[in-house]
Amino acid sequence: MKRMVWIRCLLGAGLGISISTVIAIVVSAMLGDGNYYAVHPQLIQDAGSELTAVVLQTVVSVLYGAAWGGASVIWEREDWGLTRQTLTHLVICSLATFPVAYLMRWMDRNVMGVVSYFAIFLAVYAGVWVFQFSRMKRRIARINRYMQQSE
Repeated sequence: MKRMVWIRCLLGAGLGISISTVIAIVVSAMLGDGNYYAVHPQLIQDAGSELTAVVLQTVVSVLYGAAWGGASVIWEREDWGLTRQTLTHLVICSLATFPVAYLMRWMDRNVMGVVSYFAIFLAVYAGVWVFQFSRMKRRIARINRYMQQSE
């Protein structure tokens, strides 16, 4: 199990960099001035230089992706029910995501920014969860039909 967590962390690290790149593209598009911002402009000020900000965001994105990747093994815990798996995964991923979003300036640093962040995070998380749950339910139904036909 520990080996699988490490493998997933390594895979997640690459995914974390990919996600931060997509976020940079989205933020650049939202700013609407035609420029690409590898990091949020305010992060450059926070870090002291653009290069330092990009390096910081890359390192944080690796850790962020590793946390999500490692947390994915929770879904393989057969001794846990779906509710416990979901809540544990949600808590771990929330604890990993919020500080990253705050530090990287992916959200406004005020009460409305935090509320908006959590609303968006929970909506996306719930949407992905429902999609995955529905997909798994269909897969199980297909397996059950196959099992009934082979009896």
